[in-house]
Amino acid sequence: PAAATGSDEEDDSDSSTKPIRSEKKKNPASLFQTGGDPPKEKKTKKKAAPKAADSEDETPETPQKNSNKKGKGKKSKKKEERPPSPVIEVDNLEEFVLQPAPQGVTIKCRVTRDKKGMDRGLYPTYYLHLDNDKKVFLLAGRKRKKSKTSNYLISIDPTDLSRGGENFIGKLRSNLMGTKFTVFDNGANPDRANADWSNVRQELSAVVYETNVLGFKGPRKMTVIIPGMNADNKRVPIRPRNDNDGLLMRWQNKNMDNVIELHNKAPVWNDETQSYVLNFHGRVTHASVKNFQIVHGSDPDYIVMQFGRVADDAFTMDYNYPLCAVQAFAIALSSFDGKLACE
Repeated sequence: PAAATGSDEEDDSDSSTKPIRSEKKKNPASLFQTGGDPPKEKKTKKKAAPKAADSEDETPETPQKNSNKKGKGKKSKKKEERPPSPVIEVDNLEEFVLQPAPQGVTIKCRVTRDKKGMDRGLYPTYYLHLDNDKKVFLLAGRKRKKSKTSNYLISIDPTDLSRGGENFIGKLRSNLMGTKFTVFDNGANPDRANADWSNVRQELSAVVYETNVLGFKGPRKMTVIIPGMNADNKRVPIRPRNDNDGLLMRWQNKNMDNVIELHNKAPVWNDETQSYVLNFHGRVTHASVKNFQIVHGSDPDYIVMQFGRVADDAFTMDYNYPLCAVQAFAIALSSFDGKLACE
């Protein structure tokens, strides 16, 4: 299909050595820093970064080299070739899913879509697991039924997807058109704020899909807006007091204090396959309009997140600093939503 985003036909464009060299020079973390002044970062980095610094060189390099050699013939792809996630300790699930990925480590996950049950087509449940031997469960998400707009609940319990439960960890809400989405954590609605506003929900991300007005079946265009990071590499809390103060409005009004704008990487047209392709280094095996990679304009080699199909109801979702699992999973859920006028 014209809008296919293939897996790794685009090998030649990937000069494995270049991104890695530039990553040493330019620490990707600096792309996302908004709060506090950079000199402070130097101090905290000494403490935080030795571990990340060396893994930063390993992580991109090894999987890329292997998958490029092996992944030439698409037919011969076997499941084992998808490089699995590094060992990740999930001691406290709630903490883990809201915490930014450690710098220099790609957290590799798998999303499965379960269409079983009564209204299976319309309200499937999505499950997020670590893509490793233990298949650790991270999050579940499902669209709420009685909502005027698309509204997905995200839970840290695969069996409890209720709004009131203690497992509710976040939600994804769309506008009426279904082209803009906002991701919230599980804080309170601004109407129920306490005196210092500390219990109010944070906005973790917003996603804007550019509609293809002409019905052109080209690749989708996505803009992802996230809070910036402070000098300690923690997310700057964005707690809007009303709907005019959220990430979407700030972005629309170009008020980008403590806000970072990301985009999906534009796929390249490949004459041989007659399709648009992106290089997923063996992590994505099926062409789909839903496959995407999210990058920062200043360093398109640093993949903040990638998502793509590996089977009918299975997808890989990999994310890097500064995203957390809830942000990445919600961005992936937004791409499943049916109303998008860009299929």
